[in-house]
Amino acid sequence: MITEAKDLTKGEYQLIAALVYEKSGINLGDQKMQLVRTRLNKRLREGNFRTFREYYQFVKEDESGRELTALIDAISTNTTHLFRENKHFEFLAERFDEWLSPEARRREPIRIWSAGCSSGEEPYSIAITAREALERNRRGQVKILATDISTRVLAKAQEGVFDAERLATVPKSYRRKYFQRKGPRDAERFEIVPAVRELITFARFNLMTPQFPFRNPFDVIFCRNVMIYFDKPTQEGLVRRYAHALRPGGYLLIGHSESLNSISHELAYVAPTIYRKP
Repeated sequence: MITEAKDLTKGEYQLIAALVYEKSGINLGDQKMQLVRTRLNKRLREGNFRTFREYYQFVKEDESGRELTALIDAISTNTTHLFRENKHFEFLAERFDEWLSPEARRREPIRIWSAGCSSGEEPYSIAITAREALERNRRGQVKILATDISTRVLAKAQEGVFDAERLATVPKSYRRKYFQRKGPRDAERFEIVPAVRELITFARFNLMTPQFPFRNPFDVIFCRNVMIYFDKPTQEGLVRRYAHALRPGGYLLIGHSESLNSISHELAYVAPTIYRKP
């Protein structure tokens, strides 16, 4: 028998919001009570929890961490499309041509990190841009790391299958070259080709990890429309860790609704939403 849970109280909301902030850095503030109520009701019904406090206690005591992951999955908002904020990919194409040119004499791979990759639209856009540059320059290697805290969206990203509407912002030449129809024609679903997939490694990663474990520095880090969920101290700490993870001359790209103006950091301004490590 499924028990109907009691409504979310303000005190329960504050407990859940504090836990989400502690574990993921996501700052729900005072305005997301309805979102939390809606997103977690299904979890409560499935687990037959009588109250949100009971569910909160279960998450706290779950040593496996699986329910905490499910909680963060439910809370996270994931809305994106391929080649979103296209000027970033134009900028990236220019950097690829610079780094892959014979004059650069580069031997090591170009390393890109899509931090907060959601359902894969961003890393696949990066990989298509990279594949085009590799063909133009006939040299070099590109490695892309795509991470997210949500196992749900990572699973979707690894599938590499998108509805036709998600391809609306993809140039037609890329659609023909890098996507193949999956399933019946009326399904209007398209799959990324292996030549693009093979450039990307997907992994779950929590950006609140105090010290990033990466052995090799990145040339570019994409962290777009992620920091809007964090408060200023969390943003500042994250940007500091990003700067440490970049090679000298590497770039951090953020979303067009974001800015680093109000936090302390060591990066140099290049253009709106683009910063460079000196």
